[in-house]
Amino acid sequence: MSSVLLLGLWWITDQTICETFAASARESVDVDLAGLADIHASGGREELERRIADRLAMIPTDGGRPHYLLADEAGRKLAGDLARWPDLDPAISESGTIAIGSNSTAFGRATLLDEDLRLLVAHEPPDRSEILRRVGWVFLLGGVVFVACTAVFAQSASARVRARVGRVNEAFRQGDEAALDRLAAPRRPDEIDRIASQAAEAVRHARNLMQAYRETSEQIAHEIRTPLMHLDSRIVKALAKQPDATASAHLVEARSDIRRLVASLEALLDIASSKAQVGDTRGMVTVDFSALVEQICELYQDSAEEAGYALRWNVTPGVAIAGDEAQLGRIVTNLLDNAFKYNRPGGVIEVTIQPGPRLVVTDEGPGVPPDEREKVFERFYRRRAASSEVQGSGMGLALARAIAERHGLSLVLEDSASGAQFVLARA
Repeated sequence: MSSVLLLGLWWITDQTICETFAASARESVDVDLAGLADIHASGGREELERRIADRLAMIPTDGGRPHYLLADEAGRKLAGDLARWPDLDPAISESGTIAIGSNSTAFGRATLLDEDLRLLVAHEPPDRSEILRRVGWVFLLGGVVFVACTAVFAQSASARVRARVGRVNEAFRQGDEAALDRLAAPRRPDEIDRIASQAAEAVRHARNLMQAYRETSEQIAHEIRTPLMHLDSRIVKALAKQPDATASAHLVEARSDIRRLVASLEALLDIASSKAQVGDTRGMVTVDFSALVEQICELYQDSAEEAGYALRWNVTPGVAIAGDEAQLGRIVTNLLDNAFKYNRPGGVIEVTIQPGPRLVVTDEGPGVPPDEREKVFERFYRRRAASSEVQGSGMGLALARAIAERHGLSLVLEDSASGAQFVLARA
C-alpha cells in the first residue's frame, strides 16, 4: 500500500514538473517575441536580424534552446535557424507546438511585424532530466524512510493490539474478578475495549449462572444424601439386632441400593462439574502422570491377585501433564475398575503409558461391539459382565470421559484383538 501511494505521488510530481516547464517555455517565448518586436520597431529589420543572430549564437545554460524564423509575406526565410514556416497563422499571433528537426519539438508563436514581414519565435522546453533525477532521489530516500516509518508504526500498533488482546485472553483464562472488572470498565472506549467489556459481562453472567447451578445441585445432593445416609444408619442398626436370614438379606440388599444411589448422585455431580470446567486451567499443576499411574497399579496389584487376574503395567518414566492429580487418578481407577469388572476369569489386564501422554488399558473380556463403543460412555449405560449379571451404576466411564475432556484429552474405545482397549490421549 505504501509503495502504491509513493508511485501515485511520483506520477503527480512528474506531471507537475512537465507542466511547469511547458508553462515556463510559453512565457519565455512571449517575452522573447515581445522584445524582438520592440527591436524591430526601434531599429528596423537589419537590427532585428543582428539581434536574432546574436541570440542564436548564445548557448543557454538550462538547455531550453531558442529558435527563430524571420520571413517575408510568402514565408521565405530571411533570417534565423528554422528552414520553413510552420502551420501557424501570424495574423492572429497563433501559438502551438512545432517540430524541430526529426526528434525534437518546441513551443512557438508567430506574429506579423509588417505587412510583408513575419516573425516566429520558438523555445525548446528546458532539460528536465537533472531535476527529475534529483526529485527521483528525494522520492527514493523519502520513500524508504516513509515505508520504514510505516512498517515501524504498523508493527508498533500491531504489538499494542496483540498485547491488549493478550491481556483480555489472560483475564478470561485466569477468571480473575479484578481483571474482569477492568475489562468491563475500559479507559479507552474503542472497538477492542467494547468487545472486551461485553465479553467480560458475558463471562460474569455465565459464572453467576454456573455458581447458582452448583449451589442448587449441591443443595439438592445434600437434601437427598442426608436422608439416604440416615436410612443406611437405621438399616445398620436393624442388622445389629440380628433379624432372621430373609430379613437380613433384604436389608443388606437395600443398603447396597442406597450406597449405589449415593455413588451415582456423587458421580453425576462430578460429571457436571468436569464438563463445566472444560478449558478452565485454574487449579491445575504439572502432574507426574507416570508416577501416578504406577502408584495406582501397585495399589491394585493385590486386588488383581485376589480376583485371579494378572495385572501388568509398562510405564515410560517422566510423562507429565498439567491437570488435577486427583481427577487424573480417578480416570485411571475407573478404567481399572471397568477392566476388573468385565475381564474373563484368569485374564490379563495391561496398563501402558507413553509420552503424549498416551494411556492404554486393555483386558481380555468379551469386548464391546462396534455399535456400543460410544454408548459405554453414556451415563447409566451398563453392559453385561462376564458373569451375565448387570453390575455398577453405569457412571464410571462417563465420568472418566468428562474428566478427560476437562484436561483437553480424549478417551475412546479402540479395536483390540481380544477384550476391550481404552485409550486416553491428547485430543
